[in-house]
Amino acid sequence: MEALAREIGGPLLAADLTAAGAVDELADAVRRVGGVDVLVHNAGITRDRTLARMSTAEWDAVMAVNLAAILAIDARLDEAGLLNAGIREVCLSSISGIAGNAGQTNYSASKAALIGYVAARAGDLAERGGTINAVAPGFIETAMTRRMPLLVREAGRRLNALKQGGTPADVAEAISFLASPAAHPLTGQVLRVCGQSLLGA
Repeated sequence: MEALAREIGGPLLAADLTAAGAVDELADAVRRVGGVDVLVHNAGITRDRTLARMSTAEWDAVMAVNLAAILAIDARLDEAGLLNAGIREVCLSSISGIAGNAGQTNYSASKAALIGYVAARAGDLAERGGTINAVAPGFIETAMTRRMPLLVREAGRRLNALKQGGTPADVAEAISFLASPAAHPLTGQVLRVCGQSLLGA
């Protein structure tokens, strides 16, 4: 991230979004650059375990990062008037939030909640000429998915029409489209980036 920030000449703020004061720190940083035109909620963690064995701490950690932090950031930026007219907001959901996945009840619940949030928030942003949409990736080849068991990774790669895992670039292109003028008519929607995945369905 530091290298990318230097390359594009942009400021970088590293923060634990669940820490006290983090949302205010973020709002201050946004104020210094004159508000925000494109907001991408990309933070997410997993704490996979069957529901019967999942601890309260594992449930709460996923909800805090994947859902509560997003709601808190939006509320603070709204309150401070830092979302510029025509704002393009994109939330990273998942096919787990659409169809669920075994051992991911907390993750699936948080990502499903984002889909509902996007639908509910769309009307509010429309009053300012803004849009909000969600991207729901399927199996994407990342450092996080590399920690999954081998058989689960292979299933993720093969159980879709393309018979391969997606890449972060695939997801980035979808986000870029939703942030572009061409996507202005779209709001409150979910764009799946999953190769017609059957995993979790």
